[in-house]
Amino acid sequence: MGFFEKLKAGLTKTKSSLIDSINSLIQGSSRIDDDFFDELEETLIMSDIGGKTSEKIVSELKNRVKEEKIKDTGDVKAALKEIIAGMLGEDSRLDLSTKPSVILVIGVNGAGKTTTIGKLSYQLSKQGKKVLVAAADTFRAAAIEQLAVWCERAGVQLVRHKEGSDPAAVVYDAMDAARARDCDVVIIDTAGRLHNKKNLMNELGKISKIVHTKAEGCALEVLLALDATTGQNAVNQAREFNQAASITGIILTKLDSTSKGGIIIPIASELGLPVKLVTVGEKIEDIQDFCAADFAAALFDEETED
Repeated sequence: MGFFEKLKAGLTKTKSSLIDSINSLIQGSSRIDDDFFDELEETLIMSDIGGKTSEKIVSELKNRVKEEKIKDTGDVKAALKEIIAGMLGEDSRLDLSTKPSVILVIGVNGAGKTTTIGKLSYQLSKQGKKVLVAAADTFRAAAIEQLAVWCERAGVQLVRHKEGSDPAAVVYDAMDAARARDCDVVIIDTAGRLHNKKNLMNELGKISKIVHTKAEGCALEVLLALDATTGQNAVNQAREFNQAASITGIILTKLDSTSKGGIIIPIASELGLPVKLVTVGEKIEDIQDFCAADFAAALFDEETED
């Protein structure tokens, strides 16, 4: 099964929640009027797209209906697909333009950071890049061991210290090792933390500053791993983490396990943060660059042009 097919399969729950509701609304409406738009906005809000973004989508749809003189409710679905794809913005890829390039991965506990780092390491390694992973989540010994297993599976190097070690020391050693070993990419794991705990977020800010200092001159990505199953809470997480660590992109995980995959839309629309990677499935190869056109096509149960 190709990744687009996995994406379509993974979005089944989201489609059931969002698109099936839209289809029911369209089939049950004889005309496009204020009642239709009100029901559509309510449908979008109930599908975890959120009030602000739902209002924006409906407002743009109203303009399209007026400008293009859309009369048939059946044509609304195609317009919606184009509006949503447009809100997701242009596709944004990882900046790996220097040697080494650095990727700092942050997020709350349970968001799938460690698993995602393993998958990303494997993907980059398959592309011929020499990858080194820094186990800077020194808070839990289990986290280091789990990361070690994923690194072994991905066939990449790991720099680790003992449980309770200074995360900054791990970052320093990993960066020195990467330069000495001529590595292409350094991926830094960090301890999971609650986005609403000020002391933990302040600690993340310190780690971020250290990484920026040690990685000076390197292409640096700060990627927030977001669990798609958390719905609207993911937007709040992204907002808080962005203040602490200046996020450059989102990794949306567990897209296959939720009806709330539409959360991608407000993340891109309200926060202006590009979704760079998505994971769909548990296998090591189940990670892919995010493509807005593919997402919109899969969400609306269509095929891509290629």
